[in-house]
Amino acid sequence: MSAGLAAHWYRDGWLSRVLQPLAWLYCAVMTLRRALYRAGVLKSVRLPVPVIVVGNLTVGGTGKTPLTIWLCERLRAAGFRPGVVARGYGGRAAHWPQPVSAGSDPAQVGDEPVLIARRSGCPVCVGPDRVAAARALLAAQDCDIIVSDDGLQHYRLARDLEIAVLDGERRYGNGRCLPAGPLREPRSRVRQVDIQVVQGEARAGEAGMALAVIEAYRLADGRRRPLSEFAAEAPVHAVAGIGHPSRFFRMLRDAGLSVEEHAFPDHHPYRPGDLDFPDRRPVLMTEKDGVKCRRFADARMWAVAVEARLAPAVADALLSRLERDKRGQKTA
Repeated sequence: MSAGLAAHWYRDGWLSRVLQPLAWLYCAVMTLRRALYRAGVLKSVRLPVPVIVVGNLTVGGTGKTPLTIWLCERLRAAGFRPGVVARGYGGRAAHWPQPVSAGSDPAQVGDEPVLIARRSGCPVCVGPDRVAAARALLAAQDCDIIVSDDGLQHYRLARDLEIAVLDGERRYGNGRCLPAGPLREPRSRVRQVDIQVVQGEARAGEAGMALAVIEAYRLADGRRRPLSEFAAEAPVHAVAGIGHPSRFFRMLRDAGLSVEEHAFPDHHPYRPGDLDFPDRRPVLMTEKDGVKCRRFADARMWAVAVEARLAPAVADALLSRLERDKRGQKTA
């Protein structure tokens, strides 16, 4: 979808109304598809290990990747051996599924899976068919639980627990389905997920998530600096090729930095010329952008590391649900 069309998703303007008949059709197809899976007409595949799906109802960045990393860390701390599957959006691999490591080429397997592999330390496998990716992961790695990143609508993979992530600032936009609005499924679908996580201010029944800055690290050599140190410098170049760039720019300003904004499309395939600014000022970017710029990075380029922070009760609820399901399987 173009940036111009996406802008209409967050207001109820004339274009959204014109596109509403297509939205009704899209919504009907998605509702029917889910009903066919629930009725068993379309077959879901159940794996021999529990599956947790992290996804969203809206198009665009909501914080799924930081939440997936947080979830992997909490599962490992609880004694699980998690693995992650994802689509590998933007990857151009010749065949699928593909294993992903911290050193994988994001042009082949996608930027977010490489970031997840680097930050979580968990085995990762990607492919358009999440079932095939999960089977390949289980065959190659000693995993006892699977986390599916951005897999809420991939119903062929049966799941034990669903987590939907929402941007607390933009929320559901104009409330319409694609292409008239940002919804991938009808808004009522959120009532069927196990946990609704909101990046930002949460409402009743939602779990709040904040993204906290850890530090900045230089892509060329890994040198680390507190983000606050950049506040004393001339305006930095702020680069973001994510679903909601303004959130990143605001985070830098909230840390006291003066920034010159450079917004790129989500999953933008960076080339050296994209960041060839006519000065030597620092260039700060998201970690997702950093995995694609590392191959040509110079001393000016820094990635800003963030981590998801949620109330301990969220992890407790997840682990309690998994333990309850495990006891139920043993009893059955």
